[in-house]
Amino acid sequence: MSRKAVNRLYENKAQLNSISMHLGESVAIARTVGHLSKSAEVMKLVNNLMKAPQMAATMQEFSKEMIKAGVIEEMVNDALDSALDSEDIEEETEEEVDKVLSEIAGETAAELPEAVRKERVRVSAHKESTSREEEAIVEGADDEEELEEMRARLAR
Repeated sequence: MSRKAVNRLYENKAQLNSISMHLGESVAIARTVGHLSKSAEVMKLVNNLMKAPQMAATMQEFSKEMIKAGVIEEMVNDALDSALDSEDIEEETEEEVDKVLSEIAGETAAELPEAVRKERVRVSAHKESTSREEEAIVEGADDEEELEEMRARLAR
């Protein structure tokens, strides 16, 4: 009888634990439902405050302005690059520096810049051919239609 009583107590204990877990689950579900309802209310308030059509129009205007700014920046960069062609200026500067050095140091300095100049010409020719190849690749990658489209947008 005592063994049966002990077994019944274990069964009762298991059933009480099961009931306790179900109650805990029910409380958690009730809390989740409460949080979801509060979230739904907040979403309704935000939706009422934010007007979707006005936001879409604002975003379209912003997009247009960003495109204009990009085209303007590209045009300014191109103009500056063409206006400040630094290769000619660098060559002229090097020639002037060589003249001054040759006047100051005499024949020894005159021979040194000549050797350096020959090396620079060889290196610059290699760089120039490499840069031309890179420019050709970049220009090939750019789509002329996109450029024309941007210019048309800017004109509008």
